[in-house]
Amino acid sequence: MKLRTQVLLLQIVVIAISLAVGFGVLIAGSGDRLRDEYAQRALAIARSVASDQQVRDEVARYASAGGGVSPTGALLSDGPLENQARAVAARTGALFVVIANDRGIRLAHPEIGELGKPLSTDPTRALGGDEDINTDRGTLGESVRAKVPIFARSGAVIGLVSVGISTEKIGGDVRDDLFTTSAIALVALAIGIIGSIALARRWRRLTLGLEPDQLTELVREQQAVLHSIGDGVVAVDAGGVVRVINDRARDLLALTGDIGQRIESIGLTPRVLEVAGDPVEIPRAAAVGDRIVLVSSRRVRQDGRDLGIVVSVVDRTDVEGLTREVASIKAISDALRAQRHESANRIHVVAGLIRQGDAAAALDYLDEVTGTGRYAIEVPGLDNVAEPHLHAFLDAKAAAARESGVVLTLGPQTWVDGELVSPVDVITIVGNLVDNAIDAARTGGREPRVVEVELVMEGADLLVTVADSGDGIAFGKGDGIAVGDPDDVFTEGVTTHADSAVPGGRGMGLALSRQSARGHGGDVVIGDPGSAADGVGGESIGDENPLGGAIMVARIPGVLREGVVR
Repeated sequence: MKLRTQVLLLQIVVIAISLAVGFGVLIAGSGDRLRDEYAQRALAIARSVASDQQVRDEVARYASAGGGVSPTGALLSDGPLENQARAVAARTGALFVVIANDRGIRLAHPEIGELGKPLSTDPTRALGGDEDINTDRGTLGESVRAKVPIFARSGAVIGLVSVGISTEKIGGDVRDDLFTTSAIALVALAIGIIGSIALARRWRRLTLGLEPDQLTELVREQQAVLHSIGDGVVAVDAGGVVRVINDRARDLLALTGDIGQRIESIGLTPRVLEVAGDPVEIPRAAAVGDRIVLVSSRRVRQDGRDLGIVVSVVDRTDVEGLTREVASIKAISDALRAQRHESANRIHVVAGLIRQGDAAAALDYLDEVTGTGRYAIEVPGLDNVAEPHLHAFLDAKAAAARESGVVLTLGPQTWVDGELVSPVDVITIVGNLVDNAIDAARTGGREPRVVEVELVMEGADLLVTVADSGDGIAFGKGDGIAVGDPDDVFTEGVTTHADSAVPGGRGMGLALSRQSARGHGGDVVIGDPGSAADGVGGESIGDENPLGGAIMVARIPGVLREGVVR
């Protein structure tokens, strides 16, 4: 038997037993309650008759204490007491209203033949001045009766009034109450059954028709699967409350919240939160700390009900690094193929000069070709960068820029006389900014193609400014343009390049740079978007921006130690 059926039957049994016990107690006491009620009713009628002045005066005529008239049937049968007693009985529904004098002789009775005869029940207590309530059998059958004394003006007892209500009437009322109570109990039982059935159906909807053992097994399987897979999983219900987070998701997304909290409160980055709030089946790249992850989401429905959204997270950090390395290798390979022909021509020149015996000319030619000796190309101001990592990095980038036809220079304020505490983070930030600038200068339409880098040490802080002679950052929407606001360039996946579908994708460099800088308490901002932002296309060169392209500014606090021996 299914559990919901067992629960339904149990609820019905509990309701039936509760109703039986409750209404049984009520019915068991209904007879006594009705008897007491009718006794009080009889007492009230008797009191009313006994206090009537006309009744008191008439009874006083037949009282023995004053030598009253002897009561006879002929005298009483049509007298005022008999008429009034009959009227009261008819009006109240009493079985009888009997009036007697101080010797217990009936002065009024429903049966004419009983007039002038002694009462069939003991009148002693009532004639003694006390009210009397009991159940007794008289000439009219068993009844609940009340006897009330009748007092003269002097205060003496001159008679009594006896009012009775048939016990058969009480039994009939008990049966009516029993029928009514049973009907109410049956209606209550029916309502309880209907409620139990509705509860069982709701249970079925909430558990998707699964039994407890199935739910237990499902939870075990879910825990085993969710915490063993390599992808991160976050499940959010239709109300935006997190219901599932596996260990991989906690690691990849660096979550600070827990199950039961709202999705906005568990520490997601804005880009991941956007995906979690609106289903996105095509994975989107997002930067979380030093990781690159792909995030997608899907809405889950069951039996037409919205159960919420499931977010899937895949680590792409290693793939992203490999993609960048492959892209670099491809670029180097292309450059080597291009240089092979040029190298062959240069070797022919050197060979010709040596055959002619002009060794000095051959050496000068080799120095010029290799950029060494008196033809060596140096980066002006590089000596002002004493930090070894930055020095080596800028030297290598200058050489790489020359291969792309771009001149890398250092700003006049450049000065770094310290040692990097976090060289990886700083090189990541500066490298992304310089790479973007070289790319912009190389593809821009302005000559000469120049990138200017300025590094300034301010205590333990490093200030970085990178300017280029490119076309600047173009805001708007269109081919190759995905920037509607200056801050959009720092969003993962956003790029102004038309060839955004390169291996590994674009739009991650600036996002990583800003995230890394903010991790140290700093930031990366746009100092000047360049001429393209104004739609001028190269005519906005001035004192503030002599190169005309974009200017990026970074502040990285606490990454330098002073006192490096140069």
